[in-house]
Formats: sequence, C-alpha cells, structure tokens
Amino acid sequence: MALRIYGNRQLKTLPGKETRPTSARVREAIFNIWQGTVEGCRWLDLCAGTGSMGAEALCRGASLVVGIEQSSRVCKIIEQNWQQVAADEQEWKVLRGDVVQWLPKLCGQEFDRIYFDPPYASGLYQPVLEAIAHYQLLDTSGEIAVEHHSQSSTPIEIIGLEAYRQKTYGNTAVTFYRIGNGGGEFIN
Repeated sequence: MALRIYGNRQLKTLPGKETRPTSARVREAIFNIWQGTVEGCRWLDLCAGTGSMGAEALCRGASLVVGIEQSSRVCKIIEQNWQQVAADEQEWKVLRGDVVQWLPKLCGQEFDRIYFDPPYASGLYQPVLEAIAHYQLLDTSGEIAVEHHSQSSTPIEIIGLEAYRQKTYGNTAVTFYRIGNGGGEFIN
C-alpha cells in the first residue's frame, strides 16, 4: 500500500493490518488546524504506526520529531520514512516499546504538539494522557490531538489537561487538549 503525505511524498507501509494509518482526510484536517504552528515545533508521535504524522510534521518544518511505537518491524519502516523526508537540520528519533513505559523517560522534555493515535480498544487513553500531564511533557502553549472512534466516550477528564475541541470525520474523531484545569469553552 502506498501512502502519500505533504509535497506528494510517498511513504513505505507494511502490508496487512499491523498498523492503521491516519487517513489522509484526518491528517490534512489536523495540519490545517495546527497550521502555522508546526514549523520549528517539537513533535511527539505516540503509537506512531506508519509514522505518517511525524513524517508530515518533518515535511512541514518541525525541528524535532520523536515517535514511540511498539512493533520493531514498524519502527524500521518509520526510521526509513523519516530519514527520507527529514532535512539535515531536523532531529528525529524512533523509540521502540510500550508507550506508557517510555513517557516517564521523556520527563524533562517538553513538546509543542503531541499526536496520540492508539489502537482504539487498547485502554491506553487514560494512562497516556495522565502520564503526559504528570511528567509535564506538554509545553505551556502546546496541544495534544487524540484520535479515537467517533462513538467512544470522550473527552477523558485528566487533571492538568483541558479538552477544548473535538472534530469528527466519519468514524474517526479527534479531541484536542491543552494545559488547563477544565471548565473552558468546548468547541465542536
């Protein structure tokens, strides 16, 4: 399967259903929402899958992209894709393993944009969002985009994070979080 990103660049993917790439429609919508904030940003791609979101961030000028992915086979594909699209001055790294175990190791780093797209039935939403808040991985002006099934019960209440926007694209929804204590205006 061929996957194309910004600038009509083609990425490698694995055959079969080991990964579920973010659809082109959702990917484009997120980058439109975050337009003007990706260049120079520090990007964290959680449950990176094919790495298409991180690759897109690199193509749009992110200064640093870090991806976490469980599968070693998939990590090799992400590395090939990111190496292909990254400019010399951009930094990137792919971390293989469990996302919940990796987040404490990132303590002390802050990211401007975090994209989180776990397998929908994985049970990772609560522990990962709590870890992001607890280890203060989000910059004070940063945002998190969380992809989930449109029928799931979200937004998840997390102390230190505020869900402020949700967009639906067919069976896929994306909830956006920022630092806060809730109570803000929610945009649909």
